[in-house]
Amino acid sequence: MPDANHETATLAGGCFWGVQELIRQLPGVVETTVGYTGGELGDPTYNHVKKGNTGHAEAVKIVFDPSVIGYDEILRFFFRMHDPTQLNRQMNDVGTQYRSAIFFHSEEQRATAERVKAEVDASGKWPRPLATQIVPASAWYDAEDYHQDYLRKNPWGYNCHFVRD
Repeated sequence: MPDANHETATLAGGCFWGVQELIRQLPGVVETTVGYTGGELGDPTYNHVKKGNTGHAEAVKIVFDPSVIGYDEILRFFFRMHDPTQLNRQMNDVGTQYRSAIFFHSEEQRATAERVKAEVDASGKWPRPLATQIVPASAWYDAEDYHQDYLRKNPWGYNCHFVRD
């Protein structure tokens, strides 16, 4: 949990395994947890969410030290590690549970997310408009233990994320 010196960011960009593995390597990231958010079902499990009918996204909760890395820097990296122009999918993963979304925790985060998204959209880096949603953070549910740190436990496990320059 964040202390007074830390902040929380919540991001969804496809399968949470790859998002977690790349984000956790950023200087200033203190902790990452994969889970489910943005849906209606209380206490969802992977077996619920994978069907794509709960409204939840596979997401990563990121605790970071803002004296080391800014929220805007995390978002700029987020837009490089997945294809934010794809609606409800990342490569082979298809469904609303794999949508691109920024779940903001404050009005300041909302404003920063809108500004960074507009900058990235206007940059011409992506050939299509960004499909990333910017929505308020809602109830969070940790994913099952076997999903936590999955690519650390299974280095050759499925991953569709990589940093695009």
